[in-house]
Amino acid sequence: MTLFDQLFFNSFNHYKNGTYRKKANTIAIVYITIVQASFLLVLGVFFAEFFQQMRVATMSATKAWVLFVLACLLLYFINWIQYSGKKRKIMNANQKKKSNYGLFTLWLIPVVALFLALLFLKVF
Repeated sequence: MTLFDQLFFNSFNHYKNGTYRKKANTIAIVYITIVQASFLLVLGVFFAEFFQQMRVATMSATKAWVLFVLACLLLYFINWIQYSGKKRKIMNANQKKKSNYGLFTLWLIPVVALFLALLFLKVF
């Protein structure tokens, strides 16, 4: 099971046992998409600044943001297919170790990734 699967199941179990029982799967899919998109943003900003310092003309900023938005939509669709229905139930049944991260820790991951992206933009 990958790191993203573990994060998904931790958020899913937290919201399933909490007050949002019916919306737990949707919230967990949105959460894992935000986490993946924030990591994608960190990598994109890092490479954009790296290529700018190396004086390599790759693409304009608007094209990069459009590409980022399209990648986020694709990530949401892939996560929706992967974590909905039968496959999620099979992966949940095969889950060996249940690690419980707190809700604060779960939502701190994308916040730290966004902070890193902003730091890369300011530093370079």
